[in-house]
Amino acid sequence: MKRNFWKKWGILFVLVLLLSACGFSKSSESSSSQSESDRSGKKVLNLSLENDIPDLNQVTTTDGISFDILNNVMEGLYRLDADNNPQPAMAESVDISDDKLTYTFHLRDGIKWSNGEEVTAHDFVFSWLRALHPDTAGSYSFIISDYIKGAEAYANGEATEEEVGIKALNDKTLIVELNDPTPFFLGLTAFATYFPLNEDFINEVGDQFALDHESILYNGPFVLTEYDQAVGVKMEKNEHYWDIENVEVDEISMRVIKEKSTELNLYESGELDRITLSSNDVDEFRDSEEYGTVTEFTSWYLQFNLGKEPFDNFNIRKAFQLAYDPKLLATNVLNNGSEPAYSLLPPGMHGVDGQPFRDLAGEVIEPDFEKAKEYLEKGLEEIGGELPPIELLTADDTVAKDTATFVQSQLKENLGVDVSIVTKPYSGRLDSMREDDYQFVISKWGADYNDAMTYLALWVGEPAIPFRGNYHNPEYMNLVYKAQEEKDEHKRIEMLMEAERILLEEDAVLGPLYYEGSAYLQKSYIKNLVLHPYGARLDLKYVTFDE
Repeated sequence: MKRNFWKKWGILFVLVLLLSACGFSKSSESSSSQSESDRSGKKVLNLSLENDIPDLNQVTTTDGISFDILNNVMEGLYRLDADNNPQPAMAESVDISDDKLTYTFHLRDGIKWSNGEEVTAHDFVFSWLRALHPDTAGSYSFIISDYIKGAEAYANGEATEEEVGIKALNDKTLIVELNDPTPFFLGLTAFATYFPLNEDFINEVGDQFALDHESILYNGPFVLTEYDQAVGVKMEKNEHYWDIENVEVDEISMRVIKEKSTELNLYESGELDRITLSSNDVDEFRDSEEYGTVTEFTSWYLQFNLGKEPFDNFNIRKAFQLAYDPKLLATNVLNNGSEPAYSLLPPGMHGVDGQPFRDLAGEVIEPDFEKAKEYLEKGLEEIGGELPPIELLTADDTVAKDTATFVQSQLKENLGVDVSIVTKPYSGRLDSMREDDYQFVISKWGADYNDAMTYLALWVGEPAIPFRGNYHNPEYMNLVYKAQEEKDEHKRIEMLMEAERILLEEDAVLGPLYYEGSAYLQKSYIKNLVLHPYGARLDLKYVTFDE
């Protein structure tokens, strides 16, 4: 049976922009030389989020902001370390069969939920089945069903839970059977959809699960003490966490702040420990000892909706795709370490034989304003000679708005096309995409794991999915399906490279914009704040304070 990818309309994976703001009770003095401890001696970390928090239900959530919060209050069998390698977490060890298809996880002694109850192998079975069941599954069920034996059939209502390759031998032993050898599987177990859930607690809170901080049971380094989707969260150290001795932070405040100017003001007044800089401020602070840059596996792109005029026309899509300069965007507008994108997969992602995918595949799209005009002329002839009113959808944070304004300007300058911008809150932008209420959109995707499949499987769907531009191409689908099952790594990479080329060059579903980087300021006393390039990015477990 071919793999079912239709549910893969999870949203773009965003990097959390880390800062805090006023609104929560302050735990530190407002001064540019803010102490790392509050007046009670607690070590407090003040951060923020670039946008509102869509959903903290680990089964249904799809966005990077929610994943990053969950990654600090929950924990899976494994956890990514500071070097981005999966390390034992809830599991103490794993035995892997010679054929690489059976994983036997041995859970630690003394792992507990935040209410003091023991975390068991049964909690993982319950959670993973809940993430798969048709009545409770979310868009990320694929990240389990694609890999675990019998999981796809169960997700489709075609098998019982006993037929799924997830079994609790006892409270401390979890056995997992895979469809195919999956070298990145341990890293997957660090992802939010693989976190455990306590069945008794879920039954107790029912439909209220994850709607406030009291309706979540935690097993990670921290617990939520405040949670408001539009305002932010507060956390404190989880006294029941198995590795609490290696968690230095006592409290964390993360406030939703969408404007970069506000973040900078709060940082300079000593109320924030780290901020990401807008492009306008990078040059001013580039020489500061508190300045730094970070890159990740995140691609920004235009996504065209093939189900809406005029982007149901290939030549119109191609004209828009070639009519802007990604280098100008990355260098002059963003100015923060981001790199211009001419393809979908970012540099550095795993390929084969030690060579990154991008090095093997080369670039796919090169801007060409003259060709863009030719494509536009052809497209106009095919649709009757006139474009309908065109709107570009974007989120309302500074970076997304700046990117949309750049695209608008380039299309006017290089094609003579007028485009209006529709700005919505982050969650509102996602809702519009799901509801098929957009023509084209500023979007992005952050890798869930270090493999090309984390990108290319997104546009495999039958029927076509509005969230992914209503794209449907059997040839593309077949390449991705075959690559999913191919055991020869060289043949597999060739299939995936061809799939990327079809998506971008032949079908012009996307217009690459840039690979995300960010420039930041961070207080000198904050050490070991980890941002992973893939998966749930923000990891505060390792933060220390320089005395």
